[in-house]
Amino acid sequence: MIIDVHAHLGWDQVFDEDFTLVEQLHKHDTYGIEVTILQPASCHGLEEVRKQHDAIFAAMKAFPGRFHGMANPNPHLPDTQYEQEVRRCVEEHGFIGIKLHTFAHAVHPASRDGLKVFELAGKLGIPVMVHTGAGIPFANPSNLIPVAERFPEVKIVIAHCGMMVLAGETITAMRCCSNLYADITWTGGFLIRQWVRELGAHRFLFGTDHADNTGTELAKIRTSGLTEEEQAFILHKSARQVYDLFS
Repeated sequence: MIIDVHAHLGWDQVFDEDFTLVEQLHKHDTYGIEVTILQPASCHGLEEVRKQHDAIFAAMKAFPGRFHGMANPNPHLPDTQYEQEVRRCVEEHGFIGIKLHTFAHAVHPASRDGLKVFELAGKLGIPVMVHTGAGIPFANPSNLIPVAERFPEVKIVIAHCGMMVLAGETITAMRCCSNLYADITWTGGFLIRQWVRELGAHRFLFGTDHADNTGTELAKIRTSGLTEEEQAFILHKSARQVYDLFS
């Protein structure tokens, strides 16, 4: 089984990228991906993100079991609007996580608006994925240390592991906080091997970010000197545990 924990659906207002369902289905068919967790592309207003959340829910209904949803409203929305939209996604649509895009929404995880994301996730019992890497100083992985310590019950997924340039901060943060996990997109295979041997494969998850990046991400896992059991955790077992899939 292969579970992709990081994929987008919709038009991205920040990066001018169109993420389509056709690409996702082609990814599934071509590379044997069985499950994808879809999140919106980057958008700012409530109306725009609601449309993208609804499109994700439509994909979930059209292809049961193949897609799950992750909410991603702008944390700078008024508190009531933010919470209502996340709750709508989780309680009405069955979404299984929240995304905090530090770069696209210019939000520090430990800021006033950043903290409300983790507080709400704790109430709902779902993980938070946080963009790291591009977007300094908002996107530094080390920013998550005080947050993870403040919300030890919340599972936090470090997206991209700092995108190489900040990779050192990722392993430092994960050593400090056992509730930090990592989505290994855009991360060197040699680092993954080192980190897995130190912390265990159960802390790392497979993702693609872009559908046309799937082959590269899979090849990286399969050629980095990981054991079959370590690969199995990265490809699906870790995701099942972090996102409570198939329970």
